Amino acid sequence: MTNQEINRQFRARLASGGAVLLPGAANALAARVIADIGFEAVYLSGAGLTNTYLGMPDLGFVGLSEIAQHTATIRDAVDLPIIVDADTGFGNALNVRHAIRTLERAGASAVQIEDQVNPKRCGHFSGKDVVGLDEARSRIKAAVEARQDENLMILARTDARATLGLDAAIERAQAFIEDGADITFVEAPENIDEIRAIPQRLEGTPQLVNLVVGGRTPIIDLSELDGMGFALVLYANVALQGAVHGMQAALGQLRREGKLDESGPVASFKERQRLVQKPLFDQLEKRYAVDTP
Repeated sequence: MTNQEINRQFRARLASGGAVLLPGAANALAARVIADIGFEAVYLSGAGLTNTYLGMPDLGFVGLSEIAQHTATIRDAVDLPIIVDADTGFGNALNVRHAIRTLERAGASAVQIEDQVNPKRCGHFSGKDVVGLDEARSRIKAAVEARQDENLMILARTDARATLGLDAAIERAQAFIEDGADITFVEAPENIDEIRAIPQRLEGTPQLVNLVVGGRTPIIDLSELDGMGFALVLYANVALQGAVHGMQAALGQLRREGKLDESGPVASFKERQRLVQKPLFDQLEKRYAVDTP
């Protein structure tokens, strides 16, 4: 399936109604697990990529080239729509334009641009700040105009809740909608009333809510969020947090006992090969084999 067809189908899926449960992936293997379990889409998390690729916190350390590279590897690994976290767009509106073009070529189905100052930081950290509204809007306008596939969606995120309050954050999201954003994302509401207010006040445009395990936003059932009107329910780093927990469990047992076999807290060798499609590559190897005298 071409990326254009994936994008068209994803846009139609959001228009059809019903919340999409959206897990994050920091790499292609996580994306393969997400697809294998049966999720409808995958989110390339900037925080997850920073944590796994660099072993550093989400404080704006990854750049466009790293994100584009991982977008391309995930696109090669799965046919799911990929929502790509492009942080602030890596500079001014011209940089945003370049980022959208680059990530579209890499295989994105939607690209997220936010209104934090550079360098950005995780939406659930303290110490965030946002740029002025005019600069924030210029980023979204540039993103909308840069796409070449009309079905590539622009996801506009605002972090203004933390510094300017919920009303200002919703007003920013409304301005981004006026500028052509396809989806908006008010980051880090802090209680159920705030969460409920977002789709009510931004009715008519798909909304994303980000549920960070251990973060500032309370965890609410998918069915309840669907009833509120959210289109996307993001768990950006559940896979990563689960992987860290699993590594700690497996390596802790290995360190304590000095050995570890498939009875331990690990996937089997066979399962690992299945997830990375070893049988497919075996078939391809046979197909392309050259007979030698």
